[in-house]
Amino acid sequence: MKLFIFFLLTGFFSQQLQAKKLYKYKDKQGLWHYSDKQPKTDMPVEVRQLKAANKRFIWLEKTGDKHQPKYFVINNYPGPVEVEISLTQTRNVISTPALPKQFVIQPGRSEILFQITGINKYKSWSFSLKYSYIIGSPLAIHDQNAVYLPPFERNTSFPISQAFEGKFSHTDKQNKYAVDLVMPVNTPIYAARTGIVVEVNNDFFNGGTKQAYKTRANSIRILHEDGSMAVYAHLALERAQVYPGLNVSAGQLIGYSGNTGFSSGPHLHFAVQLNQGMELVSIPFQFTTATGSIDKPIAGSFLIN
Repeated sequence: MKLFIFFLLTGFFSQQLQAKKLYKYKDKQGLWHYSDKQPKTDMPVEVRQLKAANKRFIWLEKTGDKHQPKYFVINNYPGPVEVEISLTQTRNVISTPALPKQFVIQPGRSEILFQITGINKYKSWSFSLKYSYIIGSPLAIHDQNAVYLPPFERNTSFPISQAFEGKFSHTDKQNKYAVDLVMPVNTPIYAARTGIVVEVNNDFFNGGTKQAYKTRANSIRILHEDGSMAVYAHLALERAQVYPGLNVSAGQLIGYSGNTGFSSGPHLHFAVQLNQGMELVSIPFQFTTATGSIDKPIAGSFLIN
């Protein structure tokens, strides 16, 4: 008997977006109705998936008087983020503390981070602010003894199509130590390690190997106790079983596999990442199977749970 393994080569790039559906139906009087919410009607309804739009989770806000504005950040993630803020196009102003500067922001509203002051009060002044952020704390240190369960049902196995340093798409820092597991669409996916859900993308409905798909994968990101984060990507449309802020246990159902985003076929993309100074970086890890043995992912082999 010949064994055929299909190698699915993918990478994953995190981006928070949100999609909606458009509902279209004709009422009993023959008039057309359009809505982004599912209508309550007995008439036939056409449903069209709309393109995803950016979600907003981080805000830079201002307080104080106009002569000496002070700034803080609102973090709507249920976990820490690192924010970098820069002062540009300045005229007759200084910032305290000096910018650019990185800040670690816990969930919710931060304390006052900096203020802007005019140098010469008799002259006009102007400035611009720019900011960017990365989810996760740059202070996190991965627990080398952490246990990662295979993210699928017990007594099953799936082929590894691409492992660490895969030549097709696991070449950048974010994906270098990722693992691709070939599995049919709608295979149940379970948390590999206990943590809190910090990110869910659930609204993408297509995939392929065009560059445009690189930021369009359904995914779930789970923050662990040590500050590392597991990413489960290319999941099925609208089948996430968790939401941001939910605490999950290792082995808990979190979603279903799919074929969304930058993907050559149905599979799960799994990686463990750290924020290493305004940059998400994947790190090596090992799966612990039901028998207690520790498996290093190897392309072409099967991961057995």
